[in-house]
Amino acid sequence: MTEGNFVDYTKVHLESGRGGKGSTHLHREKYIDKGGPDGGDGGRGGHIIIRGNKNLWTLYHFKYKRHFKASQGGNGAKQRRTGEDGEDIYIDLPLGTVIKNTETGQIIHEVLDDGDEFIIAEGGMGGKGNWHFKSSTRQTPRYAQPGTEGEALEVTFELKILADVGLVGFPNAGKSTLLSVVTAAKPKIANYEFTTLKPNLGIVEYRDFQTFVMADIPGIIEGAAEGKGIGHRFLRHIERNYTLLFMIPADAKDINEQYQILLNELREYNPEMLDKERFVAISKSDMLDEELMAEMKEHLDNEGAFDGAPYMFISAISQYNIQQLKDRLWQMLNE
Repeated sequence: MTEGNFVDYTKVHLESGRGGKGSTHLHREKYIDKGGPDGGDGGRGGHIIIRGNKNLWTLYHFKYKRHFKASQGGNGAKQRRTGEDGEDIYIDLPLGTVIKNTETGQIIHEVLDDGDEFIIAEGGMGGKGNWHFKSSTRQTPRYAQPGTEGEALEVTFELKILADVGLVGFPNAGKSTLLSVVTAAKPKIANYEFTTLKPNLGIVEYRDFQTFVMADIPGIIEGAAEGKGIGHRFLRHIERNYTLLFMIPADAKDINEQYQILLNELREYNPEMLDKERFVAISKSDMLDEELMAEMKEHLDNEGAFDGAPYMFISAISQYNIQQLKDRLWQMLNE
């Protein structure tokens, strides 16, 4: 999935179908005098139905089509024949999509399961034919009900990526490099900040053909929760990750301070994020020798770094501790 194809926010206009008109037909047949009313009912208008689709990872298919209108129900006919129902429109959404009313901001529905269906706009009811209104005092009613209008609304689709492990870190912390090493994903990698402009997903292959999903989120900077940088636009994706893997480079001035800044940004955005499992990977450790690594470990342990969260020195370039990292993440995901 390339950056240009990743769309995680879009607004669409939905309009369900109008119900069909009831018929005012009066029965006419040779040798039958005054056959009476026999107008059928109108069919209901088409629904607009939301459906979860596990094969979708983005809202890209709404980039050029943002208006959906279901068809009108058929009109009633003679001999009490009911009009056809309008054709329903199915809108497939990736799992993790939140649907909001654009005007009020109210959450209408969340798509969490594959095949999950939800009628977001009901079609209008078909009108009743004139035979419903026959009585002893009104034997030939010459009127019927019109169909009711369908629903029209503006909604916002907001995708929150469903991933097992979410990578959290400052720009240029090595998140994309790690993703490219442990998965088949090909994120953009360069030696400057904000290389990643959109989230990237990859499938991590584990032992015995088992897998888990890892998401690379664009770098977060201090003040991201208030709108600084570009990471704030993607903080919502971290909400749906089971385990958070904090990436902090070994050459950082203060490793624990960087961790606390990242943790504070998550707290400012949504305090519930702190309830997730956390693991710290000290990246780019290939630049350290064993003696320096031992000194750093002793310092971090004495300082009580990372609030007790487990940590590990890794290097995606030299593959140092990469398998051990996957083992630990798998263990956390399956505890």
